[in-house]
Amino acid sequence: MIISLDLQSDVPIYIQLKNKIIEGIASKQLKLGEALPSVRVFAQDLGVNMHTVNKAYQLLKQDGYIQIHRQKGVVINPDGMPPQDADFRVKLQEQLRPLISESICRGMSMEQITNLCKEIYNDILSGGNEDDLR
Repeated sequence: MIISLDLQSDVPIYIQLKNKIIEGIASKQLKLGEALPSVRVFAQDLGVNMHTVNKAYQLLKQDGYIQIHRQKGVVINPDGMPPQDADFRVKLQEQLRPLISESICRGMSMEQITNLCKEIYNDILSGGNEDDLR
């Protein structure tokens, strides 16, 4: 999986990296139990600081997407993904609400918002790149 980061973005690099890895899992480009590069190697490959990769890995571990082993290194959680529980739904609602509000203010209809969500959902499942939608 090729990861491209936008170094000019307002979104911190560690968050971009976390999101790209989660998208890689969702699109099946990264498989359960698959090894990820070490912090040092990944940082070098991406041209970012090791602390940036480490922070992304720690967030992914905290959320249950990866496991970090002393011998095996970093692997996509072989036991499966975190559940769709009430806490996740609250988090999702909190993140979607301002985006939907802004979309309404900009004149988007519910149908346009729903269609865009469906496009993104299908693009991820097909292994596409979110940049293709722009």
